[in-house]
Formats: sequence, structure tokens, C-alpha cells
Amino acid sequence: MKIDKTKTSSIRKAFGKALAQIGEQNEKIVVMDADLSCSTQTKIFADKFPDRFFNCGIAEQDMAATAAGLASEGKIPFISSFAMFATGRAYDQIRNGICYNDYNVKIIGTHGGITVGEDGATHQALEDIALMRNIPSMTVIVPADSVECEEVIKYAALHEGSMYIRISRSNVADIYDEHYHFNIHKAVVLEEGKDVTVFTNGETVAEVLEAAEELKKENISVEVINVPVVKPLDIETVVQSVRKTKLAITVENHSIIGGLGSAICEATAENYPVKVHRIGINDEFGQSGKSSELMEYYGLDSKNLKKRILSILNKEQGNR
Repeated sequence: MKIDKTKTSSIRKAFGKALAQIGEQNEKIVVMDADLSCSTQTKIFADKFPDRFFNCGIAEQDMAATAAGLASEGKIPFISSFAMFATGRAYDQIRNGICYNDYNVKIIGTHGGITVGEDGATHQALEDIALMRNIPSMTVIVPADSVECEEVIKYAALHEGSMYIRISRSNVADIYDEHYHFNIHKAVVLEEGKDVTVFTNGETVAEVLEAAEELKKENISVEVINVPVVKPLDIETVVQSVRKTKLAITVENHSIIGGLGSAICEATAENYPVKVHRIGINDEFGQSGKSSELMEYYGLDSKNLKKRILSILNKEQGNR
């Protein structure tokens, strides 16, 4: 699947526009932000529905607890902050206030991963997916582009249950067109292949697709699967693919501990054991730098991914 990485759009703006759209359709939708509405783009909703928007200040714990209270009265709160603070600072309130009571609250963590860039390690959420997927009843979704993000937000508004939706700061390449339909139960096979399966999500989808196109020139066939829903995981598609390729690689803008890589390892270990190589951020913090430089430094850009996939294939073929 060829994509044009020069054609990008703001996934945060797509989130903000989708919020405003669903706000028109359902008066129960309320939006809360932790003094970051310009960055998270919830300001689009705020401008349109000021009576249903609440700036909670730099108080994510209070925001999550208030959202639980609003949900208990039948409202549908969408709360947003940087992923680092939305999940880390408010973990107790999310676990005990929202999920323990099975309240219908949607948590959107923006600025996920190392592509927060110059804000540095303190603002780079590399553990947020691990934190959220470990909470009972929490659904965890990582959209790949603006189209998928809009579909996910619309889905979240229509379906009961707590959800964590993680989006990036940087603009993302367009993967899908207007015909795309989000299915909570299905991962998406973007490119069929036979030599190795690469599972990915979020902004690394475009990088993996570009790497796979380059590997075709070397007669290497890579199956690329976008896994937007980390929990509940589409185990059927995972197993179906690795049965064919017998080798899996995961790529994510997140720690290799507890995120997509861990989810794939758990699924294959229990259902069809194969070797799984995890590519992401190792057991370390990020650092300050331009997002493109950090993607290259941590080996998540297409050029480095091509090399790493090729190296893994050569190693595994030598072991067979």
C-alpha cells in the first residue's frame, strides 16, 4: 500500500472537529479540558458550545473525578489533556472513580509518545497505553490518521463504557479515505504479505507502510496490520496472520513494555506461539528534540524500520 507522506493532516484538529459534530447531535455530550484547549483542540467544541465546555485548569485529578460525577447523572463526558497527565496524574480517579463504577467517560490523551518533541521527557507519554489497558473495563484505541480519529470519536459517543483514545501531537499522513469505517472488533490488514507480519498503530503506521514498500524492492513480502484497538485486541486477525508468516514484529511510539507489543506477545503466546520482536522505546525515558529527529534516533522512521525488519528477517532465517 503506497501512501504519500507529504499529504498530512492534524489529527488533533480532526478530534476537535469530530467533538463539535457529535455535540450537535447529542446534548448529553460535555467536554472538559485541563487548561490545554488550544493544544488539544477542544477549543473547537468550546467555541460552539460554551455552556457544555469546562476548563478545569491544571487539575487533571479534579477533571476526572468531576467527569465521573457528570457521567453518574447521565452526561457523556469527553475529557482531554496531554496523554502524560491525563493518564499518569489522574490514574487513581480514572481507576476508582470512572472504571470501577463503569461510568461512560471518554479520556482523550493528546501529545502521546516521543513526538511531543522539544517538550522533553517529562511530557512524553511512553507508558500511557500500558497504564490504561491494565484497568478492567477500559477500552484502549490508538487511531492512525485523521479519518480514523474522527470515526473513533463518533463511535465513542454512541457506545457505552470507559475509553482511552490516544492521539499524537504531530500531523499524520493520510492512510484512509472517506469510505473507511471503524470496527472496534477488527484490526485492519493494510498490506498482505508472507515473510513477516508487522503490527502497528498510530503515527508509526505510515512509517511501516513506507518501509514495507521499500522492502518489496528486495523481494521481501511484509504483511502490515493496523491495530487501532489495543484492548480488546482482535486476536482472530493476529493469529490468522502469524499462522501464515510464522514471524511477528510490533512497532509503536510507546514503551515496548505494556503496550501493543506486550498485547501481541500475550495473544500469540496463548493462541499460536511464534517469535515476536518488539520495536518501540526500550525501558528508558525520552528526551528533548525535534519529533523527526527523535523518530530517527529511536529507530521508528521508515529508513530505520526497513533496516531493522531486514535484520530481524536475516537473523530468523539463519536460525531456521
